Amino acid sequence: MNKTQKSFLALAIALTSGIYSASAQIYVHVRPIAPIIVRTAPPSPRHIWIGEDWHENNGHYEHVGGHWAEPPREGYQYQAGHWNHSRRGHTWQAGGWHEGKGKRGGDHREQGDHRH
Repeated sequence: MNKTQKSFLALAIALTSGIYSASAQIYVHVRPIAPIIVRTAPPSPRHIWIGEDWHENNGHYEHVGGHWAEPPREGYQYQAGHWNHSRRGHTWQAGGWHEGKGKRGGDHREQGDHRH
């Protein structure tokens, strides 16, 4: 194998590894419990309460909910995140801002409990 072929092979392996690691999800058998957070008064009528929200951090889920957020632009609504369940375990599907769809508000107790 010449130098160009080796370089191409190394690049292909690096790109493939990056694709798989970027799409990896954390599966848990027992979903973490969100801490109890006291909801304060909203800073403005436009703000939405984001109750349960989790981010991946070094192979674990870290609670980052319990805060007020303002829509990025007029006409955007927050669609709450939720837990998905499969044979492999539970994964968190993050919520986010979407133009003109979803339910206003991020608190699962107001939108229905998405737990299985």
